[in-house]
Amino acid sequence: MTNLRAYLDYNASAPLLPEAASAVLQVLENAGNPSSVHREGIKARRILDHAREVVAKSVGAQGDSVVFTSGGTEANVLALVGAPGARRIVSAVEHPSVLKTAAEVDPHMLTAPVDGTGMLDLDVLAGYLRQAGPSTLVSIQWVNNETGVIQSMAEIVAAVHGAGAILHVDAVQALGKLQISFHESGIDLLTLSAHKVGGPTGVGALIVRPGLSIAPLLTGGLQERGLRAGTENVAGIAGFAAALISPRFGVWAQIGAWRDDLERRVRALPGVQVMGTSAPRVVNTSCIACDGLDGATQVAALDLDGVAISAGAACSSGKVEPSHVLSAMGVAPERARSAIRVSLGWQNTKNDVDRFVDAYGVLVRRLARRLTVNAA
Repeated sequence: MTNLRAYLDYNASAPLLPEAASAVLQVLENAGNPSSVHREGIKARRILDHAREVVAKSVGAQGDSVVFTSGGTEANVLALVGAPGARRIVSAVEHPSVLKTAAEVDPHMLTAPVDGTGMLDLDVLAGYLRQAGPSTLVSIQWVNNETGVIQSMAEIVAAVHGAGAILHVDAVQALGKLQISFHESGIDLLTLSAHKVGGPTGVGALIVRPGLSIAPLLTGGLQERGLRAGTENVAGIAGFAAALISPRFGVWAQIGAWRDDLERRVRALPGVQVMGTSAPRVVNTSCIACDGLDGATQVAALDLDGVAISAGAACSSGKVEPSHVLSAMGVAPERARSAIRVSLGWQNTKNDVDRFVDAYGVLVRRLARRLTVNAA
């Protein structure tokens, strides 16, 4: 970012990579429907086919496994609604698009708890699988968008497939941060989103295991192998692919060092706690809480200081209720309401981290002084 702003909300949406912007503009300047058989349509089809192969390769899948959608939410809903079986099992820390959709599909859905670190309780999951039977779809978020906690996917795959069930994984926050090999992983359905990795908004994908039949949400045309009717967003899809092959994609070593420095410095402030540190986490995400500081108030105050962050997940940052993720981890309501999320990415510098720590420190020390005065 410029020295006027520090954008630290990459888990909500990453700034558009230059390569992605260029790819989008190039496609927008040329007419052509990829379902048309004239020269312009064939050109659009070639762009679409190339992008499909790039997206597939990025997660170790086959090109014909990729179904393009309008984003991660649509991909999640397509998986939850379209997958076979009547029963649904989800974790307590899923994205709202999974939690709400699963409840609509299966009013008796089972919600597997997490422990205090944010890790899924595998023993409870195994019990739920026995209870629900093989006609079940399990949906688990690989990386949590609020805390950055990474689930033990190999163990989850083994448990789900051992019970004869189907596994959907929301990998929106995992793409580019973890090594993903869809073909070898045993995962049946995988959700991706472009704008979390520097691609354009309004584009996502559901990766579908070959041989697995799912029902479409949108019907009409035969686009996306009949699984998602409607003319494909070729420009957005081209931008998605361009982001995935950018030299900036998946480069996290320096960002991880800055995130660790940020956490070390904020933990030195009175009353500050970083959530999920006892579990494996992706290197760009910090969930920070301090009793007595309202999350939404912090977002507004930091914004005035030129720092952009989120209060919990961006999709729910307007709510008064504490984060459902932190509540599931057993965090007390007052502390959960104070939580903010800092997430770093390709455009950040150490100066951005310094700016956040300085501005956040002012808020925490101001709170400490007020509490001291009140106590006196």
